[in-house]
Amino acid sequence: MLRILFLGDIVGEPGRKAVIQRLPVIKEEKSIDFIIVNGENAAGGRGITPKISIDLLRAGAAVITTGDHIWDQAEILDYIDTEPRLLRPVNYPEGTPGNGAIVLETAKGKVAVVNVQGRTFMQPPLENPFLALDKVLDELDRDCLVRFVDVHAETTSEKIATGRALDGRVTAVVGTHTHVQTADERVFPGGTAFLCDAGMCGPLESILGREIEPIVRRFRNGLPARFPVARGVVGLRGAIVDADETTGRALAIERFAEDVEPG
Repeated sequence: MLRILFLGDIVGEPGRKAVIQRLPVIKEEKSIDFIIVNGENAAGGRGITPKISIDLLRAGAAVITTGDHIWDQAEILDYIDTEPRLLRPVNYPEGTPGNGAIVLETAKGKVAVVNVQGRTFMQPPLENPFLALDKVLDELDRDCLVRFVDVHAETTSEKIATGRALDGRVTAVVGTHTHVQTADERVFPGGTAFLCDAGMCGPLESILGREIEPIVRRFRNGLPARFPVARGVVGLRGAIVDADETTGRALAIERFAEDVEPG
């Protein structure tokens, strides 16, 4: 059995500090073989920097996925081609810097990670994610049986449709972007584990990781406002997937939740 830990969107300094602090401990306590984190909000709540990417990889992440904020920090453009373990959505047009998928060797065989972005209510609108996934999965090594997909999307219907479309073709489909962990984890009939959204790694006393008052005020008056990252206790949210490395089928999926005091 190969055990994968996936952590949802890391939000700002509080989120990344808690992840970096806890990853080695979680790996030991939960007997984790492979770690994936979504880091697209790790730099002040928008994007990721080369330094943050390096820090997360050194802490134990094998792969960092992202989403619609991947380009928000300008320095990532030059960096992303030098670090294949930092992914951007696979359905960007041909010629876009970086890669949307990677295959890594582990002690228990190859693991593929694919990052894709949905189109419903998402900006910028990218290529059709279903066709992009078909293409990248067809191109993967046939002996790479364990395949994990991070679908970064807004709507539950698009995420569920992605999971259903890939049932039996990948080990797991887990959603990101909405920052709220869902309770619909299950293994589909074809052997693909699914969770609509992993949730976030960010401050609990917040609105999606941001300070509460400015967002409430914006809803009331509609005026532009800055949304600073909140502080306080950080909730780490994600999923643990147990995979049969000899077949690529998921054996189980469970939600992961841990609260970390600041410090």
